[in-house]
Amino acid sequence: MADLGRPRGIKSPGEMWEHFLAYKRHIKQNPRIRIDYVGKDGDRMETPLERPLTIEGFKNYCAENVCDIQAYLNNRDSEYTDFSPIVTRIKEAIRQEQIEGGMVGMYNASLTARINSLTEKTENKHEVEGAIKITMNLNK
Repeated sequence: MADLGRPRGIKSPGEMWEHFLAYKRHIKQNPRIRIDYVGKDGDRMETPLERPLTIEGFKNYCAENVCDIQAYLNNRDSEYTDFSPIVTRIKEAIRQEQIEGGMVGMYNASLTARINSLTEKTENKHEVEGAIKITMNLNK
């Protein structure tokens, strides 16, 4: 489909995949640092924590380094249909990393489940025995 509006910031699905791989490298090479004070002297200890991939992180990375990718992700008016398969692949790669990280305890499992709409459904059934007394005042 010819782009009649502004030129695209990302020209092809392959280019978008390359930006995703660059985002992934950036995240994994730049861990968050947890600072703790340990021992009787309160020695400062820095612990690197691996950062999880997120779609929000990818959007922000692209906005800072390439262009705003919201239109590519939403594909309103079918302007970016040619990007749909790669967008799906990126979202699935992020989801897989989050789920697997949560399952092995690398990331908070309950938060990972909530973000990815993974819920355990339970049925709660309550039975009430006995009579229910209803009084009505009809004199009003």
